[in-house]
Amino acid sequence: MLDATLKTQLKAYLERVTQPIEIVASLDDGAKSRELRDLLVEIASLSTLITLREDGSDARRPSFSLNRPGADIGLRFAGIPMGHEFTSLVLALLQVGGHPSKASLEVIEQISALKGEFSFETYFSLSCQNCPDVVQALNLMAVLNPNIHHVAIDGALFQAEVEARKVMAVPSVYLNGEVFGQGRMGLEEILAKLDTSAGERQAEKINAKDAFDVLVVGGGPAGAAAAIYAARKGIRTGVAAERFGGQVLDTMAIENFISVQETEGPKLAMALEEHVKQYDVDIINLQRGQALIPASDGGLHEVRLASGASLKAKTVILATGARWREMNVPGEKEYRSRGVAYCPHCDGPLFKGKRVAVIGGGNSGVEAAIDLAGIVAQVTLIEFDSQLRADAVLQRKLHSLANVKVITSALTTEVLGDGEKVNGLRYKDRNSDELHDIALEGIFVQIGLLPNTDWLKGTVELTPRGEIIVDARGQTNLPGVFAAGDVTTVPYKQIVIALGEGAKASLAAFDHLIRTSAPAG
Repeated sequence: MLDATLKTQLKAYLERVTQPIEIVASLDDGAKSRELRDLLVEIASLSTLITLREDGSDARRPSFSLNRPGADIGLRFAGIPMGHEFTSLVLALLQVGGHPSKASLEVIEQISALKGEFSFETYFSLSCQNCPDVVQALNLMAVLNPNIHHVAIDGALFQAEVEARKVMAVPSVYLNGEVFGQGRMGLEEILAKLDTSAGERQAEKINAKDAFDVLVVGGGPAGAAAAIYAARKGIRTGVAAERFGGQVLDTMAIENFISVQETEGPKLAMALEEHVKQYDVDIINLQRGQALIPASDGGLHEVRLASGASLKAKTVILATGARWREMNVPGEKEYRSRGVAYCPHCDGPLFKGKRVAVIGGGNSGVEAAIDLAGIVAQVTLIEFDSQLRADAVLQRKLHSLANVKVITSALTTEVLGDGEKVNGLRYKDRNSDELHDIALEGIFVQIGLLPNTDWLKGTVELTPRGEIIVDARGQTNLPGVFAAGDVTTVPYKQIVIALGEGAKASLAAFDHLIRTSAPAG
């Protein structure tokens, strides 16, 4: 199961284990159970503190639990946690084995204090880059609080269960048998949903903060770069972010980030956040901007947050990025997460052996079609234009695949379904105006991004597309308010460009402070 390099790395990690770990496997005679057993035997051989039992009685097979003898830790994996979930397995072993987590003392105390019984089930796919955040957060909670139990379930391996529960997007989390949430969720976000008074306490803390010299709204590449450049000037810097990393978190392979030959979105997002934390930056997570109140008569700008709190600053850098563009056709919203998806890497494995469509012929759409072709039975790629817009190398790969069909000059007009899930798609031939129906089970929308500026309408000057209009310095039409990254009119929405634009906007904000007032320091 594990190659020599991975084995050596895992052995080094397991040297941090200080308390005995008991692995209890529930297996059957199937190939996957044999595969899991091989993995667990290898893991147990790497530390004298780990023992393996094969007498588990869990109904899900193959699966295994991790426990500390004499403790009550409700942590289980159903399936074989390799791929993106291998890190989740390693962290679970360390935490069950007594190695402390990196969570803050405040968060640990909040988890430990939760009252009631919480039985979580998370459906994941091994190719999902968003799933490990959820799995790792709930695993840690299960380690810290005996009232919390968590099982992480490989949806591709337990397809009958997935279909019975109509799970069509990952991560999907159930609490005590009821839907708890879908999509990426971090530890703090999960806690905020469980501890209903936590939001009020957080809002009070935010309202009590002193004004910033520079307040960055958004935690993607542009926001991270802006924060670092501001903090390096020695001025009071804050970052309010709905989720640190932004759209990068939903990006799989990144192969054009200069000097880094290949990485993945979540890894890059983590590196950005860790870099920001090297400086004196006040990071305020899980906060979404709701309104910008511009300064008057040389006063302070105010950013009101959806949580009810507000922050004030001498200068503001708007770096709220963009989100997936929707088709805005009948049936799309009704069947979102019930066949309509936006992340092929996350949700693709749930459509194994089925028929799907990809909407969009740019790089994202063609890459999605290529990846899905290795999982599903049939891919139909639908492009509005008369030809695909993806890079030539991607088009050549696409056309070499036998189970891919390309339809151009096609306008998607409706998502069809049976009331519970997607069962087709309707499009109009733009050359003949004829309508056509395609029978399928999934639709992956890959038609670009929309800037996150709804909350800024009527405040800063926007283009008809909703982008913030900026000059060469990142300055908006409001003095002291700057913007950077995918949310602006700067062309070519790329990570490396967003980083540079964030740095530039931060330098411009510092220059504005020097010219208009003395920084607070």
